[in-house]
Amino acid sequence: MLSSRLMAISSSTLLALVIVFVFLSYQASHCDAHKQKHWPVGRSTRFYDFKVQKTKVTKLCKSKEIITINGMFPGPTVYAEEDDRVIIKVTNETPHNATIHWHGVRQRLTCWSDGPSYITQCPIQPGQTYTYEFTLVEQKGTMLWHAHISWLRATVHGAIVVYPKKGVPYPFKHPYEEHTLIFAEYWFKNSLKIEKNVLASGGGPPVADAYLINGHPGPKYNCSATDVYKIDIVPGKTYLLRLINAGLNTELFFTIAGHEMTVVEADGEYVKPFNLNRLMITPGQTINVLVAADRPIGTYDMAAGAYMSAKNVPFQNVSAVARFQYTGASLASASQPAQLPSFNNNLAVKSHMDGLRSLNATNLPLDIDTNLFFTIGLNVEPCHAPNPNRSCQGPGGGVFSASMNNISFVKPAVALLQAYHDDIEGQYRTDFPRRPRKAYDYVNGAPNNVTVDTASLSGTRVTLLDYGANVQLVLQDTGTVGVENHPIHLHGFSFYLVGYGSGNYHASRAKLNLVDPPYMNTIGVPVGGWAAIRFTADNPGMCLVHALPPRDPHELGPIDGLYREERRGATTDSPSSTSRLADMLKKLICSHRNLQVFPLFLFQYCDVS
Repeated sequence: MLSSRLMAISSSTLLALVIVFVFLSYQASHCDAHKQKHWPVGRSTRFYDFKVQKTKVTKLCKSKEIITINGMFPGPTVYAEEDDRVIIKVTNETPHNATIHWHGVRQRLTCWSDGPSYITQCPIQPGQTYTYEFTLVEQKGTMLWHAHISWLRATVHGAIVVYPKKGVPYPFKHPYEEHTLIFAEYWFKNSLKIEKNVLASGGGPPVADAYLINGHPGPKYNCSATDVYKIDIVPGKTYLLRLINAGLNTELFFTIAGHEMTVVEADGEYVKPFNLNRLMITPGQTINVLVAADRPIGTYDMAAGAYMSAKNVPFQNVSAVARFQYTGASLASASQPAQLPSFNNNLAVKSHMDGLRSLNATNLPLDIDTNLFFTIGLNVEPCHAPNPNRSCQGPGGGVFSASMNNISFVKPAVALLQAYHDDIEGQYRTDFPRRPRKAYDYVNGAPNNVTVDTASLSGTRVTLLDYGANVQLVLQDTGTVGVENHPIHLHGFSFYLVGYGSGNYHASRAKLNLVDPPYMNTIGVPVGGWAAIRFTADNPGMCLVHALPPRDPHELGPIDGLYREERRGATTDSPSSTSRLADMLKKLICSHRNLQVFPLFLFQYCDVS
């Protein structure tokens, strides 16, 4: 992805995109419509103990120390059932700050457990402990957890598997077995040092040295012939594969040689089953597929390789390979190779997206209260170093930045939630535009004079919204530096993907699916195109909207956002709920000043009693 390779920031300016939606007014009708009557306490409680540790690993004949959870890479799977309460104690035994984000968990009334550093919490400092607590309200399926500070995410990640309630079947044939496949990127160099170099240079990060499937690169890389993950298969059985892209930068194609896959879930939500032989999964996305073991007995490759929509951007072009091996297969026989699409096959991506249809699109907003239109893309900022040609590695000796509506976000002196809660003035402005200030040919043009002036505006700005509003947000790719597919993730919410297309968005010509759009939390905005999403702003808390891959490298991206909902005078059935929120707000006074900040949506919300 172009942003994954080219975007970086100088030490003085953060290049995140920032928007804040603040609910300053609300009516009784909104309160009645979106009231949560009871504090979510969970059907049963699951306890986990995570220790952030240094662990030595050897990959591709080279050893190094990485950061892991409990010494595992990938990390331990969090298992639960729908409506369970989950409590995870995280102890940081490393010299680095850490947080964990529970990607896809909607955090109903538990915004302090979402995990993005300097937004919902201060980092967990070395030697310290933080306990995350949330309830999986009406959630089931495959999600993921990962570090949400710096490039720790490269090795600090794992799966979340939430089963239906006891006695509730899957809406598809029950599989013989289930297996989780986590895709990741791997560098020989220390990922935190890579991040530091990228931020200092203003250029792009280096190409990954390998892709991994469950921590194994497969046989295609040097010195990796035996480092291969394998699933043992019983002929005639059907298997459920839970696919997770935990990578930092790269969207991936996935396929299984000789086998068709039936997609049954995306981002933890059931979809109408459809068949394909290859799919594309962006960083942060999860996809569940059924695979029937109906081929001749043998060994079949499963391959994950790059989808690169941007032009003239270097990437790792060797795929990771795992094995789908039938019982009785000859160990002496070669495996059947998997054929991935060409790295820039946009049609393969579109065919996958076209197949996604919600199994039950309930609560789809039809009447829209607030329409937003945000351009997303890259800009080049001037280099302020004494020796630009040596110090700054962006085009023309500049540094890359991300922008939304051609505005790049600048970190405030005080955490924004703290500034909002304590009424500290001068930390942000409320004039972030709901549409681009200048209309132009977004895909083929630029807001400024390209090659002469591609710098964006900068500032700490927010947009105001009413709590309970039905929102339609159109995300438009731009070609200021170059078009590409942009993965976008919404914290604390899922959204309906009601439409997408190529070129510039035109409301009069856009075809929207208002019958059965998929319900997702991460979506790849098409290269040189647009995507329209809908959601109801009804979840009290503070939730980022941002691009994957990371630029902080997780918090900085072509679109970063934050939802903030302030409880005033609320009462609940939980006597500790108000004190929990107060404690969370107090903890936002951070001792570490290197804040990475994002677009904000600030919500003031109704009494939930």
